[in-house]
Amino acid sequence: MFGVIGGTGLDNIEGLVVEKNEVIKTPYGSPSEPLTFGMLGKNRVIFLARHGKNHSIPPHLINYQANIWALHSVGVKNLIAVNTVGSIETTFMPGDVVFPSQIIDYTYCRKHTFFDGIKNPVKHIDFTFPFDNNLRNNFLEVSKLLNLNYHINAVYASVQGPRLESIAEINRYENDGANIIGMTGMPETSLAKEIGLNYALICPVANHASGRGLNKDGVTHEEINMNSKKMALNITSLIKGIIEKHGN
Repeated sequence: MFGVIGGTGLDNIEGLVVEKNEVIKTPYGSPSEPLTFGMLGKNRVIFLARHGKNHSIPPHLINYQANIWALHSVGVKNLIAVNTVGSIETTFMPGDVVFPSQIIDYTYCRKHTFFDGIKNPVKHIDFTFPFDNNLRNNFLEVSKLLNLNYHINAVYASVQGPRLESIAEINRYENDGANIIGMTGMPETSLAKEIGLNYALICPVANHASGRGLNKDGVTHEEINMNSKKMALNITSLIKGIIEKHGN
């Protein structure tokens, strides 16, 4: 079964025929909101808005453990996450879509593992390839069919937030090898890996990073929200195409 986690600008999936909304209790507390169960064409899909109702939960306070555990507990096997990003790479333009292949974690003080030696025994997972290549290949094929501007094999820098970054920080992330930057990639990615989900990111580019390209003079959250909403239709079409192609 497919699950979809929506980020900034995607708090529902247009065309999803909703069957029910269900509050899922987890050993890690409450997810961001009740899970939405529905049908997208012939496929059952479960949707969760990462930031909760009205985008009320900032990135550093999201209960990533509860979100991932809840989706896994109801039978999700393939999980698509939509993570809006800023682009360090100026050839990636607002409106483009990026499918990262690697991730760097700059977050702190987030509950980042199920295997902490308290609730579960310590376990060291292999994180060489964070994202599922079958899903990423489907992202690529469907993007071609939809004539989307897309980029592959990027490195996602996951930062703490909720503030945006300084120019010096962006320079640091670029020196580390990152191409795009967001606030919600970790620990969501590693938790999905720990629990055995096939997981990959769709990253709509909402802006250039601080001091770069179109945003050399600064970035506003209003701009990010506006551009994210403009991209929502393309992202929804991409998700529909991927689920139809892959099937449950």
